[in-house]
Amino acid sequence: MSHTYPLSQIDQAAQWLLGQIGSARVICFQGEMGAGKTTLIQAICRQKGVEGSFGSPTYPIIHEYGLATGDAVVYHMDFYRLSGVDEAERSGVGEALHSGALCLVEWPERVPEMLSSDAVWVQIHVVDTDSRSLQLLNK
Repeated sequence: MSHTYPLSQIDQAAQWLLGQIGSARVICFQGEMGAGKTTLIQAICRQKGVEGSFGSPTYPIIHEYGLATGDAVVYHMDFYRLSGVDEAERSGVGEALHSGALCLVEWPERVPEMLSSDAVWVQIHVVDTDSRSLQLLNK
């Protein structure tokens, strides 16, 4: 299943993606550098009601965002710098992935063994400078 969208409609693309994933709690985003993984995750966070500012967690590995409801969180993880499972565990990745919270993961291919079989994998393709295509790889 795929969805192509202009970058100006990224919030609608995030809404479409959330409608496709159902009750999945771990969403893995693949795509080349600059494809828009972080930007799409920011749009998903807006759709989920994340309050405050958010950006790429490349250096801290994990950002935890509170929802407006106050009783839930969203984890945004970036595995780009991870050297392996040991570093991921020390960074709290395992705990976050098993928390039951929504986990949005960039560069999941760095430590795929940490991810459950029910994780949803999304490939982001650059169509041109103004549009992207999302492809659900295991739905």
